[in-house]
Amino acid sequence: MGLFTKDIKTMNDLFVHQLQDIYYAEQQLTKALPKMANKATDPQLKQGFLTHLEETKQHVTRLEEVFKMHGAQVKAVDCPAIDGIIEEAAETAGEVADKAVLDAALINAAQAAEHYEIVRYGSLIAWAKQLGRSDCASVLAKTLEEEKATDKKLTSLAESKVNLRAAS
Repeated sequence: MGLFTKDIKTMNDLFVHQLQDIYYAEQQLTKALPKMANKATDPQLKQGFLTHLEETKQHVTRLEEVFKMHGAQVKAVDCPAIDGIIEEAAETAGEVADKAVLDAALINAAQAAEHYEIVRYGSLIAWAKQLGRSDCASVLAKTLEEEKATDKKLTSLAESKVNLRAAS
């Protein structure tokens, strides 16, 4: 079922489809984050990736909870957007020889993923409320807050030291 196909007829269809999309994205990120942590040279960045990996595993569990609460089948659909973000991150990381610059590139890639997730969760929360599912919205809101917090931590780390080290 594609986003712009006749398979999505109702707000509920759209909600479930985007749940499936972000479920896939979170699963892919549980595979990508350990690789990013292994490539990171800044100890704080490495630890940040590992911490967010544990949060991401919880995000997957929360999504499974939302599927069940909503009476929908727990299922992932391919998400070309997150695949592209992860693929681009891997390609860029492979092209950067300077480890300080690599850390800056890794933060950029991680923030691209975070921003994608923030958009998805924001829409899902709004749609859940529209569908009368404030229970689902509150579960999704926990994850949204963690995604926003991770984005802020990445910005702080980039601006306080990683970008400075990369530029010198």
